[in-house]
Amino acid sequence: MVLPAKIQPKGRRGPGALLRSTAMSPAHLLLILIVILIIVIIWRGPKTLPLIGRAFGQGVKEARREINEIKSDIDKKSGDGGTKPDGGTKPA
Repeated sequence: MVLPAKIQPKGRRGPGALLRSTAMSPAHLLLILIVILIIVIIWRGPKTLPLIGRAFGQGVKEARREINEIKSDIDKKSGDGGTKPDGGTKPA
């Protein structure tokens, strides 16, 4: 008796169908963020929320500073000095 190599269920779609069907709209993401914020307020208390926000803000500030330093290092190494990538200067 020979069995077929692969039998797919009748309602099966392509391999990415599950990911496409579970994509969230921005409204759903906002709702999830609000629920998470409420849970954090209940868990940590409203008095520690400013501390958490401050720590998050400092982390973002430090990340931006590091990104700017990396960009300036790249610019210094490439030696652009206001030139286009093709080597010409900016038109006057």
